[in-house]
Amino acid sequence: MGGISDNIKGALLMAVSMLAFVLNDTMVKMAADHLSLFQTIFLRGVMTVVLVGIFAWYKKQLFYRFDRRDWGVVALRLMGEVGATLCFLTALFNMPLANATAIMQALPLAITLAAAIFLGEPVGWRRYGAILAGFVGVLVIVRPGAEGFNDYSLWALGAVFCVVLRDLATSRLSRNVPSLYVSFLTTIIVTVFGAVMLPTESWQPVTTPALVQLLGAAVFIIFGYQTSIMTMRIGEISFSSPFRYTVLIWAMLLGIFVFGDIPDVWTIIGSAIVVLAGIYTFYRERQVGRQEIASQEQSPRPEIDGMIEEEKIS
Repeated sequence: MGGISDNIKGALLMAVSMLAFVLNDTMVKMAADHLSLFQTIFLRGVMTVVLVGIFAWYKKQLFYRFDRRDWGVVALRLMGEVGATLCFLTALFNMPLANATAIMQALPLAITLAAAIFLGEPVGWRRYGAILAGFVGVLVIVRPGAEGFNDYSLWALGAVFCVVLRDLATSRLSRNVPSLYVSFLTTIIVTVFGAVMLPTESWQPVTTPALVQLLGAAVFIIFGYQTSIMTMRIGEISFSSPFRYTVLIWAMLLGIFVFGDIPDVWTIIGSAIVVLAGIYTFYRERQVGRQEIASQEQSPRPEIDGMIEEEKIS
């Protein structure tokens, strides 16, 4: 990538990251033909714990002592992560990959709304309008009351709300908390949750293809996390963020060629509405950020004003 700008590099990394996440979902959905839900959560979790643990040990972030304030925040984050895993995999096991992925694309809009309500972040009427349009797009995808309505769409919506809880909690963590340690602790808790829930389902024979698929899922999800972190450190986030919606292209292609699921017209229309609303939200955030920077540069600094006034008096 020698002659490519940082923004283009960031956009390409974002697209690769989204592909990695969809490949993880694809592998998990393929494993659903052989394993139960909680078997999948548990076995993939064990593999992920080992891989993340080795990486955390290499980075010397395997152990960390939280402050008392951070424990409550971490507990909320873990609750959100466990709920998101349960809800999304339940949806993924029982509905087309593209549909479940499309519903999850309402996440940036939901986070913007939640940040305005619970954290007091300023959101103008334009972004509220985009959020409303995005949720309309989700309703077009879900189509409650329609003949083709899949009850498991509600599980995908539940995953959206759980991820909002997780991300809001993450934003309240102290800055000195290592991200890798939080990821390691999260994988442990999700794996323990899968183990505790195992007795509620009948144990299925673990086949070699299923193990290979879950190992692939663990590798892809870690790769997705790492490339997404790299994306945030290269170029302008506001430029690369809209490329997260390439996940829909990957999901539709893999859904067609791997599972034979062809999205219907309403799913495509709803996905387009959600994507356009999300891109507009990113655009507005970028515009507002520029306006705030410009106003700060134009407003005189108090200490300079004071010096000028003293010179005039003297």
